[in-house]
Amino acid sequence: MFIGEHAPRETKDGEHVSPLESRTRSRVLHMVSADGPISAAELGRHLDLTPAAVRRHLDALVEQGAVVPHEPTGGRRGRGRPARAYVVSDAGHSALEADYDSLAVEVLRYLEEHAGPAAVGEFARSRVGALEERYAARLAAAGDDPAARTEALVEALSEDGFAATARPVGAGGLTGVQLCQGHCPVQHVATEFPAFCEAETDAFSRLLGVHVQRLATLAGGHHVCTTFVPTGGIGSRPRKTSPVAGVDPEAAPTTTTTTTTQTPHDTPGTPAGTRTPRTSTTRTSTDTLTHVKEGSS
Repeated sequence: MFIGEHAPRETKDGEHVSPLESRTRSRVLHMVSADGPISAAELGRHLDLTPAAVRRHLDALVEQGAVVPHEPTGGRRGRGRPARAYVVSDAGHSALEADYDSLAVEVLRYLEEHAGPAAVGEFARSRVGALEERYAARLAAAGDDPAARTEALVEALSEDGFAATARPVGAGGLTGVQLCQGHCPVQHVATEFPAFCEAETDAFSRLLGVHVQRLATLAGGHHVCTTFVPTGGIGSRPRKTSPVAGVDPEAAPTTTTTTTTQTPHDTPGTPAGTRTPRTSTTRTSTDTLTHVKEGSS
C-alpha cells in the first residue's frame, strides 16, 4: 500500500509543490538523466503525461538549473526547426545524488528496525573498513611519524573526494595536526546515523597509530569535519594492545598512584608503651584535558 506525503513541499524559488507534483517532477528529471538528450514529446509518451504537464515540469527544472536545453549537432530533421531536447546539468546530477541519499537512509532505517541498531553500526564499520584497507599500505609507506602519516591520509582522502586538508596546531608539549574534510559523501546518512562518523574516527586512529579526537562534523551541522591528530606530547604515543580484553591502557585519562606508609602512634585503651602502626594514604592524580578549537585548514 502506498502512503503519500501529507504536506506540500516548497522549492528553492518559493514555489509550493504538492507531493504528487514533486514525485512527477522527480520522474521527469530521472528520465532526462537516463535517456537525454530527450524531447518534451518523448517524455510525455514515456511518462504518460500531457504536453502541458511536461512543459510545466521542464520549465520548472530549467528555472531551477536542474536541466538545460541541448542543441543538436546533427542536421535538420525534415521541415522546420528540430524538436528541442534536454539533458541534466551538473546541479541536476547533484539533486539525483540527494535522491539516492534518501534511499540509503530508508534502507538503514529498515535495517535498524528489523535487525537492531547494532546491525547499522556493523554495516558502518564494514563500509569504512574497506576504505581503511585501501589506505593501509599507503600510510605504512609514510613511516611511523603521525604527521607524515596524516599527510598521506589527506592525499588519499582528497583523491576520494573528501576535500581534505591539514595544518599544524598547538604549542609546547602538546602539538598536533588538524585534519579537515570539506566534503562528506555520506553526510546525509551520517546526520541520522552517527555510527558512520564514529567508525571513520576509529579507522583514522588505527591508520595513524595514535588516538585522534573528532572535534566537529558536517553531519553535526558544522561547516567542516575536523579531527585533531596528536603528534607530540601526551596522547601521541602509538596504541598498545592491552593484556585485558577490551581495555586500552592509553585511553584512561586519569592515573592514580597510592602510597601507604606506617607510622607508630599511641592508641587509647591499649597498655602504656604499646605502639600501633598508623596508615596514611597519599593519592596523586593526573588529569589530561586537551582543548583544541574547531577550525578549518
